[in-house]
Amino acid sequence: MCGIVGAVSGTDITNILINGLERLEYRGYDSAGVYITDGEHDTLIKKAGKIVNLKEAINDRQLGNSGIGHTRWATHGQPSEANAHPHFSQDHRFYLVHNGVLENTESLKETYLSNVSFASTTDTEVIVQLVDYFVCHEKLAVFVAFEKVLSLIKGSYAIALMDRQQPEQIMIAKNKSPLLIGVGDKANFIASDAAAVLEQTHTFMAIADGERGVITKDKIQLFDAQDQKVNHKTYEVKLDSSDLSLGAYDSYMSKEIDEQPAVLRRILKHYFPDQQLKINNQLLQQIAASDRIYIVAAGTSWHAGLVGKQLFEDLTDIPVEVQLASEFGYHLPKLSAKPFFIFLSQSGETADSRQVLVELKKLHKLTLTITNVENSTLAREADYSLALKAGPEIAVASTKAYIAQIAVEAILAKAVGENLHLTTAQSFDVQQQLSLAASAIQTLIDKKDLIEQLAATYFDNQESAFFIGRGNGYYLALEASLKLKEVSYVHSEGFAAGELKHGTIALIEQDTPVIGFVVEEKTAELTRGNIQEAASRGANTLIISTEKLQQKQDQLVIADLDEHILPIAAIVPAQLLAYYVAKKRGNNVDQPRNLAKSVTVE
Repeated sequence: MCGIVGAVSGTDITNILINGLERLEYRGYDSAGVYITDGEHDTLIKKAGKIVNLKEAINDRQLGNSGIGHTRWATHGQPSEANAHPHFSQDHRFYLVHNGVLENTESLKETYLSNVSFASTTDTEVIVQLVDYFVCHEKLAVFVAFEKVLSLIKGSYAIALMDRQQPEQIMIAKNKSPLLIGVGDKANFIASDAAAVLEQTHTFMAIADGERGVITKDKIQLFDAQDQKVNHKTYEVKLDSSDLSLGAYDSYMSKEIDEQPAVLRRILKHYFPDQQLKINNQLLQQIAASDRIYIVAAGTSWHAGLVGKQLFEDLTDIPVEVQLASEFGYHLPKLSAKPFFIFLSQSGETADSRQVLVELKKLHKLTLTITNVENSTLAREADYSLALKAGPEIAVASTKAYIAQIAVEAILAKAVGENLHLTTAQSFDVQQQLSLAASAIQTLIDKKDLIEQLAATYFDNQESAFFIGRGNGYYLALEASLKLKEVSYVHSEGFAAGELKHGTIALIEQDTPVIGFVVEEKTAELTRGNIQEAASRGANTLIISTEKLQQKQDQLVIADLDEHILPIAAIVPAQLLAYYVAKKRGNNVDQPRNLAKSVTVE
């Protein structure tokens, strides 16, 4: 993994590939490369590190009218030029890029490729060498050889293959990893994400798992695993390429934090047109008829699911479990009689979540995906989908998608509760609360200077930090800790405040930052007691509280909101702290080391 872009056109596509790869930088990568041909001359350029290294090597040359490009995030083999994509066959006839992870490469090498000298240590190179083997040694037609290789490999993949003897076409295949076709005028494109080619087209075609095909500048041919021709309808992506630009900001993370008030207002406008709640009534009835809701997610989305648990249980009276996708898929618990499953995902392509969805579909369970990418794999394959409407989130560390997930959970929980005629839901004014949350976030954003100062005061020369809270404050602590470690590389942990004295307090040293969330009335004094326990052992404590619960020593105070909605605003100071700590340390806040935005491997 992590990003693929390709193009077949009647004009030079070099800049299309380079610009497309830059659009995919947010997914995380450690090397990049392109293979481009004009039919007579072939160019392969691969570079470790950033795409700027690739651009410098190309130096504004026009290299051809068809080609493939890739940004790699290492899974097999260290980050290096040799391991960068595209990979090529031993005779340099075939060139290939691949996202995903293969499981049986060693046995394939032993069976078919014992005489091949491999140029890399990747699993990907096995694919291109196998194609070459079946073409050259078994004399199969190229596409037949490609299909045979697909029948042999096991694992996840999005593949683009080029044959220098047929430079006018790109062969493609998909299983589990995302890949789209962009439909243009006398040009066609492939990409892991529509954002890569939005400057060329807004018309796209999804490819289903197990499908393979060939694209030229004038034609798209797709086949299923049984070699039957398939036709897919196209859809329009309404994003404008300008939505992906930084504008006056120095980073996408900063821009996306600032966009959060607008995100909440956009969500309200989408789900309350003409001030009336608009959600599929059949979806509401089926959730209302369930005896247990399972929220399945990973990372930041899992933290949003923990907040959602309280919302759904309090507003619908339906028990809720929040499950980590990577664990749930392989350790499925005994399910209730009438479960309903909600998948939270920023990208809609999260591999471990999709693995759970596939298993649940086999069991004929009802599913809903809440995601920021409306035509993503999880959105298409679930029974229902709801849009986050957060707009493009480019920074690897999720900010606005997190608050959008909680907001949509709140809207959905209220709607289900009203469907059940519950007074708790009827009295919960979600429109007002989200509107107030937007204002509360803006107030916090306006205090950036103070938060930057606090970041310098508390985290200068510190390599460990702890976030604590109770109830939703605990869930906030988990997300706040993740944000800090993601972008600043400061070791950080989030704990239930009451658990601090059950072992963790042994880690407190002089000046260790301990950030406490005092955001729940019934446990406020208990949480303050836990913060004081840390302070008495030398911790440098920072308290984030609400207006109703504040005390004079509290450093950051948030406007009063319903406690169910409060995490939407209360996370913002932690997002800004993480941003400023990372920035002061000179880190790339948008592309933290070793991380990828769209986690497309399990």
